[in-house]
Amino acid sequence: MKLLNLKISALSVLAFITASNYCLAQQGTVVVNQDKKITTLLEVKKEMNKNESGSDRYKIQIYSGNHRPSAEASQREFNSNFSDWKASIEYETPNFKIWAGNYRTRLEADRALKKIKSKFPNAFIFKPKK
Repeated sequence: MKLLNLKISALSVLAFITASNYCLAQQGTVVVNQDKKITTLLEVKKEMNKNESGSDRYKIQIYSGNHRPSAEASQREFNSNFSDWKASIEYETPNFKIWAGNYRTRLEADRALKKIKSKFPNAFIFKPKK
């Protein structure tokens, strides 16, 4: 009886192994059907996002002063500490100003300001008039 049970068990295991070799995981392809205008719409959106002079954007001012070398030093320091945001020098007579970022929402700008204030405690958020 034990021999019969052992043979049945061995045969079952062999059948399972043989069957699993012929069973394949699910395979298939996914086809996405979308309107061709979506691609055009995405390209337009990318161009709109490149517009950094939008009046609805927020920036962070990290430096203001009438000494150009100091402004450039502040810009270099900012760029070395915060590579996520681009800082630019703006000249508004008679001052040089360092502006960083280009934030769509006030919340985005507030989050960045919190990080920036650790190195530039006088930084503040504003909306440029340009």
